[in-house]
Amino acid sequence: MSKSLRLSEKWFRRGLWLVALVFAGFLIGLGGTVVGDLPRVERTLQLEDFMPPGRADALRESVRQAEEKAQAAQRALDQAQLQVQATGQASRNARETFDNWLATRRATQLPQQDAELIARTRQLDALKAAEDDAQRQVAAQRQQRLDARQEQEARQAELHALEAEAYEKLEAEQRRVELRVFLYRLALTLPLLAVAGWLFAKKRQSTWWPFVWGFILFALFAFFVELVPYLPSYGGYVRYIVGLIITVLVGRYVIVGLQRYLARQREAEAHSAEQRREALGYDTALARLAKGVCPGCERPVDLKAAAAGQPTGGALNFCPHCGIGLFDHCGHCQARKSAFSRFCPDCGTSAQPDGVQAAASPG
Repeated sequence: MSKSLRLSEKWFRRGLWLVALVFAGFLIGLGGTVVGDLPRVERTLQLEDFMPPGRADALRESVRQAEEKAQAAQRALDQAQLQVQATGQASRNARETFDNWLATRRATQLPQQDAELIARTRQLDALKAAEDDAQRQVAAQRQQRLDARQEQEARQAELHALEAEAYEKLEAEQRRVELRVFLYRLALTLPLLAVAGWLFAKKRQSTWWPFVWGFILFALFAFFVELVPYLPSYGGYVRYIVGLIITVLVGRYVIVGLQRYLARQREAEAHSAEQRREALGYDTALARLAKGVCPGCERPVDLKAAAAGQPTGGALNFCPHCGIGLFDHCGHCQARKSAFSRFCPDCGTSAQPDGVQAAASPG
């Protein structure tokens, strides 16, 4: 088509396509803003919404208190262990001193040292008792730490069970919310797609075609970018089924369109060449000729060889498929020219209405 347009018209069409793209861009931006705000229709869900009121806070407080008890018991245990080490060392030192003194007494056999022996023995007993007491303190602190940790683990396990149950409910509700948001998108997108289909079928060649095509591009973007990526999966069943439905609908449209096109072509080819020529638009005919096809039936024709042919000698003047005239002769200078030209390229004379009848006549 572009080869048949005037130079200014080409630039105007390019500018109009730019208008269509800019129009589509602004529509896409507006639509993306609206679609992006759709999730705000639904309230943001939290894990706490699916847990018994106050129960989770009470369990978390119990876990915190048990942890503090365990930490306090650990600190007390550390102190008690240090005390055990200190008392144990004192007891061992005293025992060594006593053993040395006792060995000396056995060597000297002095009776006056019996009182001192009793005192030293009592001192060792006291140190041993202190050591035993420190060890009991260690055992008690270990027991307290164990009780605190067990309590913490029990409360933590209860909290985890409560959170796991709430998380399952949260996931289920989030899936429902996602489905509702998708339905909102679907309710917004399907009418746009339907309007775009109607515009494509009825208005794509109208005066306001830049806005029509801009809206069509916007609707396609809204469907394939704003809707399809959020299509629920459910194991792939939904997406495959939707894909099959879209394929069937598009395929049916294409098949029906092809059948209608072939029927129109057969009906057109049943008419006379003059009727078909009158039904063809000038730009349409030139566009088809530029593509190397017959303007009447759109089948391939070797137009280059036909254009180089002489008035006599079997030049291709008619379409061998549908019989419509492709080349004729100027009524003024008899120069061979395209049958669809409005003026003779040799003398500039306007094409005569009866030029078609003289299409194949020799000059």
